[in-house]
Amino acid sequence: MRIRIVLAIILVWTLSASTSSYCSDLALVHAKIYPSPSEPAIENGSVLIHGGRIVAVGPAASIKVPRHATVIDCTGMVVTAGFWNSHVHILLPGLLRAEKLSSEEITAQLQEMFTRWGFTTVFDIASVLKNTTVIRRRIESGEVKGPRILTVGEPFWGKGGTPVYVRGFLEANHITIPDVESTTQATERVRQQIRNGADGIKIFANSIEADGILTMPLVLAKTIVVEAHRAGKPVFAHVSNDEGIEVAVQSGVDILAHTTPSGDLWSESLVERFTAAHMALTPTLTLWDVEGRKGSASPDEIERGMNRAAQQLKAFSQAGGQVLFGTDVGYVDQFDTTEEFTWMARSGLDFQQILASLTTNPALRFGYSSHSGRVAKGMDADLVILNGDPARDIAAFSKVHQVVRGGHVIYAVR
Repeated sequence: MRIRIVLAIILVWTLSASTSSYCSDLALVHAKIYPSPSEPAIENGSVLIHGGRIVAVGPAASIKVPRHATVIDCTGMVVTAGFWNSHVHILLPGLLRAEKLSSEEITAQLQEMFTRWGFTTVFDIASVLKNTTVIRRRIESGEVKGPRILTVGEPFWGKGGTPVYVRGFLEANHITIPDVESTTQATERVRQQIRNGADGIKIFANSIEADGILTMPLVLAKTIVVEAHRAGKPVFAHVSNDEGIEVAVQSGVDILAHTTPSGDLWSESLVERFTAAHMALTPTLTLWDVEGRKGSASPDEIERGMNRAAQQLKAFSQAGGQVLFGTDVGYVDQFDTTEEFTWMARSGLDFQQILASLTTNPALRFGYSSHSGRVAKGMDADLVILNGDPARDIAAFSKVHQVVRGGHVIYAVR
């Protein structure tokens, strides 16, 4: 009897080991691996993936690749954790009416916007919540290849606060986003959006109108922030000038959605207030180039505006502020991330700081750091394979060779 029990245990162990080996379905080998912004690189390393998680990472000589694993040879390439883009919009015509779009159509649009550039997680900070929910459900089911999507759904602005630059788009696409005119209305709408699946809330502390800039009343902003925080959700704020920044700071907003190059330079005392309030920033520097060209500004005017935005980011970063990478893609249609990385470097951010803005910073800010943002055992198998080394050339962050999400390749250069 004892012999039979021992034999049974051995059989179970053997089958289990065999199954584990067989299901270790992906191995990235012979790569230069950056486990995190604060850890030294592994010069000739391998990553072993099983069941959507990283099960081993280290020098290639120490990682035994199972016989049945799919192997990607990363010789001469760099592997990092999957990138986060913390300021996007699921609002392009190619993504609206998602219930009527094919899986191939949605995958192609998401690839052009996100996965092609290494993004395995994005935070959508203004869209139609019902439509965005359809898209992310189709991604989660495996029907569509795309990033993890977090969303705020419809943004909040005060009475008469629909920004002039989106009014025509909303009307043409039959999208209605109501003004918020009272604290009671604000409270109920925050609760409803969170019940409907919103992961955060976005306010327009400033709204650009045809005749000037409208600022949200502080009492309204505070009401929205308090209700969102009561549900444990972060609040983003669109700001355009110093008055809007003041509303954002005093109301307790978590993330500034932009720099403000048309306003004053950020003083040391102001950025100290940001850091004391634990505010993060998505700089969206490329946005100001796009907007300048759209407004027929001269090259010198665009350069001056970009330099002001860069100086604001530099002041924020030097004060210890948490920077989150963000591009405003979906509002702008410049998908290539090269310019954003170049301007972040010109702002004084080094390779490690930019990598943190793409990985560990957003994972920490949004509550995912226990399983996302690093290349380590037990973490989500969300990874980017780069054709170059961004420690030597910052533009290499945009030279994406393959993207892995949940242990599956969702983008590969053809």
